[in-house]
Amino acid sequence: MAKEIETLDAVARTGTGKGAARKARREGFVPGIVYGDGSDPVAINLDYNKLLTRLRRGRFMSTLFNLKMEGQEDVRVICRGVQKDVVKDLPTHIDFMRTHRNSRISLFVHVEFINHEKSPGLKRGGTLVAVRPEVELNVLAGDIPDQIVVDLSGTEIGDTIHISNVELPKGAKATIDRDFVIANVAQPKGFGGGSSDDTEEETEAAEE
Repeated sequence: MAKEIETLDAVARTGTGKGAARKARREGFVPGIVYGDGSDPVAINLDYNKLLTRLRRGRFMSTLFNLKMEGQEDVRVICRGVQKDVVKDLPTHIDFMRTHRNSRISLFVHVEFINHEKSPGLKRGGTLVAVRPEVELNVLAGDIPDQIVVDLSGTEIGDTIHISNVELPKGAKATIDRDFVIANVAQPKGFGGGSSDDTEEETEAAEE
């Protein structure tokens, strides 16, 4: 069963430039732009409160949306950038790229670690060092995974988890063409003269 595509409502924005964007913000909107797919860019406004609520739910940049605008056909989009106020950390502008279910796109996907309690290394006091809490994948726009799952069952202190150890969602592939490290189980701090920070640095150095 196909995953239901979330809807975002927008209205066309008349005028472009800083003046039109400031006017939109005064009226309770976040200005944005929709581009790509061989069509002209379209300036839009989104309701500030609704957008902020959705942003706070997370994974906004890795979600395929159905963008609805009165008088126009719905279009599938994915967010390619959210500009924020540097002081308030609130959205001031947003960019969307048009796409289709069968388009391939690259985006970062959250890594979820499971079965901590089944890891002998963690039970012995080891520390899980997430070298890459997100991994960039190339996927079908209509089949974007919510997460990558890493099973920690059986992992010991000193074990390293590479991308080749993880079963990727169907149709997805990593954008990096080498067997990079996602995480490792480090020695407890103060044990054997090392630390989890040392282990992380060594892991990253080994990748270079």
